[in-house]
Amino acid sequence: MPDDRFARTAQRVAERQDEHAAELAAKVHAFVLPRGDERALDVGTGAGALALALAPLVREVVGLDRVPELLALARERATANATFVEGDAERLPFEAWSFDLAGTLRTLHHVARPELVLAELVRVTRPGGRILVVDQIAPVDPLAAIAVDRFERARDPGHTRLLPDIDLRQLFEANGLVLVRDRRESERRPLDAYLDLAACAGEERERAVAIAPEGIASYTATLGWYLLAR
Repeated sequence: MPDDRFARTAQRVAERQDEHAAELAAKVHAFVLPRGDERALDVGTGAGALALALAPLVREVVGLDRVPELLALARERATANATFVEGDAERLPFEAWSFDLAGTLRTLHHVARPELVLAELVRVTRPGGRILVVDQIAPVDPLAAIAVDRFERARDPGHTRLLPDIDLRQLFEANGLVLVRDRRESERRPLDAYLDLAACAGEERERAVAIAPEGIASYTATLGWYLLAR
């Protein structure tokens, strides 16, 4: 069953997405540099953030998620060339080589088997196509990584584990992907707003605040952006 937390916070997630939509669209355009004729896929689309950023840049985009409440909000925002379907990121309901461009944004740390998600992205992308992976990455220091994961799970029980850059690169190599370009992005997260986004309240919120990586005001996450050739 879909995580009830995502259903409960769907509207809040969509509102935050709307606030940052123009910024994300500009980043995606500059990083991916699509030709304009691609059929694209966004896995773990949520309320459609990546799909809607791609929509003006490609011929067609499909967004997939397992939470109906988030998909309903994505459809409210959809352009004519964007469609949204319910499905499992680890078992995509698409034939092999169905897409020219496939991506996932802030999804891998929510799944138990990120290697299966990546393998599915590769399966449905045609040879010569591109794959975009954007996710928070773990600190290099193993103890710091454990601390961040502990905080993220206290904030959001749906969090599994942040992958370090080296693990992601090994996954890419194991799937025969070639790195086209990558970048790092620091994201300062005001703690109260970040906890609100996950509907983290009561005793759970107290525990999360107590173990926040940089104290009670905010903390800085590192996002990794990877564009890969199939």
